[in-house]
Amino acid sequence: MPATIIHPTAIVDQGAVLGEGCRVWHFVHISAGARIGALCSFGQNVFVGNDVRIGSNVKIQNNVSVYDAVEIEDDVFCGPSMVFTNVYNPRSAVTRKNEYRRTTVRRGATLGANCTIVCGVTIGEHAFIGAGAVVNHDIPAFGLMVGVPARQIGWMSRFGEKLDLPLIGNGEALCKHTGDRYVLRDGDLTVQVAI
Repeated sequence: MPATIIHPTAIVDQGAVLGEGCRVWHFVHISAGARIGALCSFGQNVFVGNDVRIGSNVKIQNNVSVYDAVEIEDDVFCGPSMVFTNVYNPRSAVTRKNEYRRTTVRRGATLGANCTIVCGVTIGEHAFIGAGAVVNHDIPAFGLMVGVPARQIGWMSRFGEKLDLPLIGNGEALCKHTGDRYVLRDGDLTVQVAI
């Protein structure tokens, strides 16, 4: 596994745990309590808070702040300038650090450029949040979301392409790239991974 690379302008506070093979680029700040898996990439000007857990092979693009109370599982992509929050109703004059709402991003999800994730939600596995969308509720696995507030317009494969399936009801689709078979039953999408 490659060695972790930390740019000279980056700050990684003592106590932070980074797995092997991470790349920490210009002007990144990783706080002491952060726990990060292997093979992650942190683009220019990324901030990672203390109460943050990040899995392996996570790509966090430029200008993203991962605040306390956020958990990101393996293989997640965070697009440039996307936003996490951790207080639902912030006021400068009111301290609400004891009111943080936890946010979880499940394995393989994509959070598009400039999208906003309002705290307290769970983004399902392999969900795809379009650029500029505002997520204020839980997102199902494989859900394709766009708009303000985010609304579901379809389903995405693990490969990252829109599946030919209805939003609700039943159906089946095959990924031409991987051979994975997707089965929609009563609005719940599951995948049978090709071997």
